[in-house]
Amino acid sequence: MKRRILEALRRAQADRRPVALVTDLGTGFQTLVGADGRQQGDAGLEEEFLPGVLDAIRRDRRGIVEFYDGRFFINIFPPPSRLLIVGAVHLAQALAPAARLAGYDVTVIDPRRSFATPERFPDTRLVLEWPDEALDMLAPDARTAIVTLSHDPKFDDPALVRALAGPAFYIGALGSRKSHAARLERLRAQGLADDALTRIHGPVGLDTGAVTPGEIAVSILAEMTLALRGPKHRAG
Repeated sequence: MKRRILEALRRAQADRRPVALVTDLGTGFQTLVGADGRQQGDAGLEEEFLPGVLDAIRRDRRGIVEFYDGRFFINIFPPPSRLLIVGAVHLAQALAPAARLAGYDVTVIDPRRSFATPERFPDTRLVLEWPDEALDMLAPDARTAIVTLSHDPKFDDPALVRALAGPAFYIGALGSRKSHAARLERLRAQGLADDALTRIHGPVGLDTGAVTPGEIAVSILAEMTLALRGPKHRAG
């Protein structure tokens, strides 16, 4: 890989921008393509070929494709997925390491310093701010999942309002069906429309009958994976 392409790839990763490295298997020429269609490399791609590359970026789908008489390898470099956990509670202690194992960059948000401690959350980024302020600072993108676990409206509700204003691919909220219904009523009273509220997965996690914190963490990760990698990403 040429230095200028490598440097452009590193900049994209630092800026959390997904890119595709397209290699012509016949010539060895390489072209770096951004999600906005911008290209940099040895040769520009055919206009008819570019939509397929952009679709591969959107789906995070690598592979060899044939175009006219050529064969190309499309390698996708997405930014790491992030998980922002609101509430440094016992369940968060199970979810954070499980999510790291699944490849997520994990941040736990809680202004309560007695809860959000390195001893309770080793190797985890801690943000000791109110959740709405923390989300403003962290700027969730389309590779970000947000899960509220505090079960306290003064923490969870402002976080959900901020989360729904952005492109996070998954938004989940802990609570029973009854408490989730009450949560939705509170959010409606703040002016949120029903089509926005349907983005909230509540009660959070797949309905697996999970009981223990570890089991609930697995159910949450399973639902997050379905949202990120589900059928809509495999179609076509």
